[in-house]
Amino acid sequence: MAQPEEPHPPVVPSCPLPGEICHVVRSERPRSCCGMAMAGLRTAKYQLPEWHRRNAGVNYQALAAGEEAERGRAEAKRLAKQAAAGAQRAQQYSKATLGQRLQDVQFWRTELQKEIMELDAETNLLAAQKLRLERALDATEVPYAVVVDNLECRERRQPPDLVADQVERQLLKEADLIRDIRDLLKRTIIQATTQIRSNRIQKENCELDWSDKVETYHIDDKCVSYCNDSTNIQSHPSSVKFEENASTPKSWAQFSHDNISSAEQEKLASVQLRSLINNVIHDASEDLRMQRAAVAEAFDSHCRDLAEAKLHLEQHLEQVTLF
Repeated sequence: MAQPEEPHPPVVPSCPLPGEICHVVRSERPRSCCGMAMAGLRTAKYQLPEWHRRNAGVNYQALAAGEEAERGRAEAKRLAKQAAAGAQRAQQYSKATLGQRLQDVQFWRTELQKEIMELDAETNLLAAQKLRLERALDATEVPYAVVVDNLECRERRQPPDLVADQVERQLLKEADLIRDIRDLLKRTIIQATTQIRSNRIQKENCELDWSDKVETYHIDDKCVSYCNDSTNIQSHPSSVKFEENASTPKSWAQFSHDNISSAEQEKLASVQLRSLINNVIHDASEDLRMQRAAVAEAFDSHCRDLAEAKLHLEQHLEQVTLF
């Protein structure tokens, strides 16, 4: 009796690597009539070893994806920590820079304020000197009127006594001196007025610069207190844009330096003008005093001559009367 032949085992493909999924292999077993009827509705089935290998591959992929995700998380934490440290260093540098900036602004603000006060005080002193000039000019009106009146009165003398004597020459000299002094006082008043205007213009320039420094100091003082925890920070798209017309630290400092230098020059010119005004008033007073003394001496000498001439005439008159 012949032995029945054993069925051949199905051909199973070799197992792929753990990261790969096995392909579906159809079974070579004969199908039943029922299976033949359902062939269009059923899919091929895995063999049990294939099913285990596929599960192992899925687990391996999941494990590899988890390890990759963990590495990504660690890298993200490292980058976040590095970014936070960089931001902290940048904030510390910005605060140090703003602190130095505040010191510079405070220095120029103090210098400008000092210059404004000194220039204002100098302008007040010059205005007082200008007032002295105006009063001195007014004071020359009476002496000039007296000199003119004396000359006019002497013009009314009788022809024998209508002579160009020393008195007339001194009176004319005094009139010319007073006119020259009045012209000098008027020119000096105009010069003082111009200098006062220049002082005030420069003072206004320094005040504008000073007010800008005050506003800048308040803004930078507020900015230096900002940090990541500040709640009133807003994002401005153009906040980091460098304007073409913006000044550099060197030109910014040079601008204030020029204003202070100009104020110093105006203040020096004002001091020199005040000294000149003192000299003008003093010299004019001395010249008028000396000329008044010369006129008085001429009048005294002429009066003595008149008295002597009168005495001689009286004596001759007595002699004539006796004859």
